[in-house]
Amino acid sequence: MVAVRVSSRSGLPSLLLYLGIGIALGQDGIFDVEFDNAELTQVFGYAALVVILAEGGLGAKWKEVRPVLPAAAVISTVGVGISVAITASAAHYLVGLEWRQALIIGAVVSSTDAAAVFSVLRRVPLPPRITGVLEAESGFNDAPVVIMVVALSAVGPVEHWYVLVAEIAMELAIGAAIGIAVGWLGSLGLRHVALPASGLYPIAVMAIAVSAYAAGAMAHGSGFLAVYLAAMILGNSKLPHWPATRGFADGLGWLAQIGMFVLLGLLVTPHDLIDDFWPAVVVGLVLTMVARPLSVFLSLAPFRMPAREKVLMSWAGLRGAVPIVLATIPMVSGVAGSTRIFNIVFVLVIVYTLIQGPTLPWVANKLNIADDPAEADDLGVESAPLERLRGHLLSVAIPAKSKMHGVEVSELRLPAGAAVTLVVREDKSFVPSPSTVLRRGDELLVVATDPVRDRTEERLRAVGEGGKLAGWLGTGGSSVSGATAPHGGSAIPQAMKLTKKLGGTSAGANGSSRRNRSGTRTRP
Repeated sequence: MVAVRVSSRSGLPSLLLYLGIGIALGQDGIFDVEFDNAELTQVFGYAALVVILAEGGLGAKWKEVRPVLPAAAVISTVGVGISVAITASAAHYLVGLEWRQALIIGAVVSSTDAAAVFSVLRRVPLPPRITGVLEAESGFNDAPVVIMVVALSAVGPVEHWYVLVAEIAMELAIGAAIGIAVGWLGSLGLRHVALPASGLYPIAVMAIAVSAYAAGAMAHGSGFLAVYLAAMILGNSKLPHWPATRGFADGLGWLAQIGMFVLLGLLVTPHDLIDDFWPAVVVGLVLTMVARPLSVFLSLAPFRMPAREKVLMSWAGLRGAVPIVLATIPMVSGVAGSTRIFNIVFVLVIVYTLIQGPTLPWVANKLNIADDPAEADDLGVESAPLERLRGHLLSVAIPAKSKMHGVEVSELRLPAGAAVTLVVREDKSFVPSPSTVLRRGDELLVVATDPVRDRTEERLRAVGEGGKLAGWLGTGGSSVSGATAPHGGSAIPQAMKLTKKLGGTSAGANGSSRRNRSGTRTRP
């Protein structure tokens, strides 16, 4: 907890603090714990990486990723190839490494780390296209890099480049197909099968994501791409009890990172890093100032993006836990000089994270890249399925910038079968009338029957983005055809029947039902 607080206040990625803890515990440290099991570190690192990718996929917003998906796909494949070629050339000609070792280092350090990037960008609002590219790139580029490093670390001669490219393409295609299939089937099942306890939903979501990795690996595809795509589909499928699931995944991701970083810190021997310090600085300088910018500008050349955004994305190519984990692959495979490869990668990650991490917000501000503060925030909607009642309770939080502020309840124009039954405002709850004006910070309890659950949430989000005229001004929510005034006429009795059935769970529900019925008698 102390490490998290220090990292959040200093702007440094937390990986450095956890690596420091591992170094302090290990050789040359305070407790002088001897640990040199690279194979165990690799296994644990792979497992942690699966959890981290799953957490990243669950948090990726499809509306931000979809417009930049082609750009992210190109930069995570073609861009990786450009970065590997330039970095490997520097490692061979400037540092004097053999070509196999140079190529391994070039591949290992070409993978960016989402956790490291967003831990320092959390205080800087960026346009969705930049965050979408950076997040999708960090999720996609792990897969081709892992395949490349494994192929280069295999015993025997290195395959021809065209054979390696074909193998990467095939494994990515298999992994993508399996990830999409597992994610779609998993979301379909969770949306139509009510689990006996709400606490099972987070476990089920993570289990489905991990299953995608296992299925992809067994099919000789990219398990890392499979788990990321499956998690992305699950994260954008409007699953029940989503806030609890998101919090569980976030906590699990933190635990995976902490354990992995501490273990990597234990594996390193600090006094062995001295001889490889300057080679790491040289390789990192070429990577940061030449390879990364060229890979970004050349990969994104077909896409219309301002040069200043490309500059920011070039500087935002932070390396985190993934390169250090990948550096254990040649150690396990017995590649000559693998210990030196690990030491160079370890020093490179630490030195350039210390440089790039704290300066990344400063660079973003200097480039005048910031999100539009007037852009409406997305609504926070949590769904709880009511299997026996064949309905759903939607808990809706109205954020500060939502255009739902100032909209009357009747102007929501929810579909028939849905109604706003309760409003919580400033810690006080009341049953709204059709003329009740919604405000920022309100929390709404919306009851929707099963057939109109999706249309109800779509309509609520459309009003949050476009205001009371959503649907007429080109904003989403056009599916309200057939909608009626949600709290006039027969909509109120229907909603109150559902509330009355739920009333056995709390006295407040019954009380709300009585007040609403009495209120409808006095309405003009």
